[in-house]
Amino acid sequence: MNEQISNKLNLLDRQLPEGLLVDSAWLEQSGYYGSLRHQYVVSGWLEQPARGVFRRPRGQLSWEQVVISLQTLLKQPISVGGRTALELGGYAHYLPQTQQQIHIYSDNKLPAWLLKLPLPETFVIHNRNRFLPAPVIAQNSPSLDTAASLEQALVPAGLIVTTWGHWVWPLIISSPERAYLELLDELPQHESFHMADVIMEGLTNLSPRRMQSLLEAASSIKVKRLFFVFAERHNHAWLKHLDVSKIDLGKGKRVLVKGGKLHSKYHITLPEEFTAESVNGIY
Repeated sequence: MNEQISNKLNLLDRQLPEGLLVDSAWLEQSGYYGSLRHQYVVSGWLEQPARGVFRRPRGQLSWEQVVISLQTLLKQPISVGGRTALELGGYAHYLPQTQQQIHIYSDNKLPAWLLKLPLPETFVIHNRNRFLPAPVIAQNSPSLDTAASLEQALVPAGLIVTTWGHWVWPLIISSPERAYLELLDELPQHESFHMADVIMEGLTNLSPRRMQSLLEAASSIKVKRLFFVFAERHNHAWLKHLDVSKIDLGKGKRVLVKGGKLHSKYHITLPEEFTAESVNGIY
């Protein structure tokens, strides 16, 4: 019996990297049933940060380990996006260094234990496919070894693979182009116009090809109009490479801010300071 437990521990050592998370279902499928999991927890081979979730102990649990575990071991179709992806890309350096909210974009409903983990940060869950294209990787779910090779499949959806940690684990996040559109979708309830404006000021190296593709595919008229409002205020070099004629900006007026001022070109009501077509207020 002890030899069998030892053999299964050796197998678990190869299957589950230190620090990453798996749930009870993952362990069950690998032959680690309730009584055996209990023995591993009691002996210290596994720890249980929340009910139904297990990890091999290694330091303090981080949100990056959680997301990487979901993406690779647990095969959840998620990515890090919005403000968090922009922060990871260095486009929000003026914000506090400690991230209090981690924006996760998912195709499916995520497990309840995700919001019960002992983390200083809070996960904010969004519908990944609400107004932007979905990645086509369902038949080749990423693993720790293959996620980087799937990056080409992620490109049409505006997703990229970065790396994290000592083991250089893959972490799928929104590209700056997609992340900025995701951030604009949060205006005005959950993000500020000032933040969107300041981040756009720093987006000097966006890919016009990737931006064009995402804007053509995006279904949110609000987001697309806001994008051009902020892009034209800062007039980056890449802007002249976008073909606006291929992007559906809808018809009619959009009231985004009650009591705001109507933008003369994009017909959307904004705080008055953002209705000038450049940061210098020159029309």
